[in-house]
Amino acid sequence: MDAQDCQAAATPEPPGPPARGCVAAWWDMVDRNLRHTVPSCRGEDAKGKDRCWYEAALRDGNPIIVYLHGSAEHRAASHRLKLVKVLSDGGFHVLSVDYRGFGDSTGKPTEEGLTTDAISVYEWTRARSGITPVCLWGHSLGTGVATNAAKVLEEKGCPVDAIVLEAPFTNMWVASINYPLLKIYRNIPGFLRTLMDALRKDKIIFPNDENVKFLSSPLLILHGEDDRTVPLEYGKKVYEIACNAYRNKERVKMVIFPPGFQHNLLCKSPTLLITVRDFLSKQWS
Repeated sequence: MDAQDCQAAATPEPPGPPARGCVAAWWDMVDRNLRHTVPSCRGEDAKGKDRCWYEAALRDGNPIIVYLHGSAEHRAASHRLKLVKVLSDGGFHVLSVDYRGFGDSTGKPTEEGLTTDAISVYEWTRARSGITPVCLWGHSLGTGVATNAAKVLEEKGCPVDAIVLEAPFTNMWVASINYPLLKIYRNIPGFLRTLMDALRKDKIIFPNDENVKFLSSPLLILHGEDDRTVPLEYGKKVYEIACNAYRNKERVKMVIFPPGFQHNLLCKSPTLLITVRDFLSKQWS
């Protein structure tokens, strides 16, 4: 294992007595599926260290990113590992987790469940980071998880330190109706109604367009010009809504990447890291 890829599972503490068996089972899942990649500059130090060392490392002043992945595969998909390496080489701690129902995590992946997972991981991290800032980074489906979690935390009086939305959609209903692979079925009688009924039944909305109206955290939106999975127009719409809603306009920024990176490969852009670091440094100065 390369030094910059050293990882250790975090060991969260069950949050309270109600439904203790279910809570303990969920935290056991997190214990197995939360992965902490340290900044590459600390890779040598991390070799052979235990979980306590990794928890303490969260207070070392290097910024922290909680990464919330998209709907396909799991946290170890190749493009996600590439992004983690880029961020680690750039001096970030990265905490990646497979939500319930993803990877080897147990459970059913509901919107409420994924949001709860993200909030729990963020709060666990924030409780151990001291004055080190923690950023929620969501990609694709993960943008909906990120803004859901951020809205809940905002309502609790604990706004997140920053949010990065990579390839955000407006809401799952619009995204599903316009998903490229489904467009060929749109003219089939009853197709759209069946699709909407299924989303309604499972209470799947992930309303980025509504959530950003209630946020105050620094918000950076990243989108590829040639993204065909979640078209650029959706990211622009989320940005427009956020700009109109935020009192402090300097807290909202959108960066559009030139063709070549599509939906999953912004991690290959030579300007990604400097874009993120410059925005967060300015917001956290």
